[in-house]
Amino acid sequence: MYIADQWNDYELLDTGDGDKLERWGSYVLRRPDPQIIWPIDKESKLWKQADGHYHRSSSGGGNWTFRSELPDKWTISYGGLSFHIRPTNFKHTGLFPEQAVNWSWMMDKIHSAGRPIRVLNLFGYTGGATVAAAAAGAEVCHVDAAKGMVQWCKENVQLSGLEKRPVRYITDDVFKFVQREQRRGKQYDAIIMDPPSYGRGPNGEMWKLEQNLYPFLEFCTTILSEQPLFVLVNSYTTGLSPQVLHNLLHMTIGKKYGGRIHCGEIGLPITASGLNLPCGILGRWEA
Repeated sequence: MYIADQWNDYELLDTGDGDKLERWGSYVLRRPDPQIIWPIDKESKLWKQADGHYHRSSSGGGNWTFRSELPDKWTISYGGLSFHIRPTNFKHTGLFPEQAVNWSWMMDKIHSAGRPIRVLNLFGYTGGATVAAAAAGAEVCHVDAAKGMVQWCKENVQLSGLEKRPVRYITDDVFKFVQREQRRGKQYDAIIMDPPSYGRGPNGEMWKLEQNLYPFLEFCTTILSEQPLFVLVNSYTTGLSPQVLHNLLHMTIGKKYGGRIHCGEIGLPITASGLNLPCGILGRWEA
């Protein structure tokens, strides 16, 4: 398992009873997590004094309750990277802290490449990977179907002092954008993607991971440069194993370029128990 254990501003304090207790900078939030099927060992005061608690509704969705007034947004940092945190209506905060293992890895790859690197970040969300790649010196194209997420990415880039770096912000259906880039003859040295299990583009375009991921990866080989550096795929889809992701990368990127593939679970250390919480999987192809 790849463990994101280099944080200072984030900490997974404890887990149990379907919830996780997290410190985001100065604020402690309690949120549900379907992987946590064990009880709380010892319910410390922190559990009851969390600044925010997201409650699942039996009819779907949920809502936040706050013990104290929280700011609309606040900032946390990872190394020289900075991000705005906001509790959203869908329990998320705008950042997946376990992805820090990928940020560090891709920054090392870009730094050591010894040449200009163009990165395409697909399903880019609020831009954690975009910020990391830009900070490492890459030219980045950030693509997401949600306008609000693209704007949030801009905020994070500016917050990290990278507003003068070459970053393109695109609000579009990811598959259609990649097809247009292929027709334009655009190429990238690295591709990052975090495809959802299910989703819709801005014009109602349908995405289903089990149907679309293989042909999408195969098509992405047409926009990779002659000397690609890496391809990174993240997934939070329940039931998708690292071996399946390995097979997909082997049959698409690996078939054309050779290289090495590493896949596995990604997770966070739990302070109270010393255990690790699984938070999805990753697949890395590198030249």
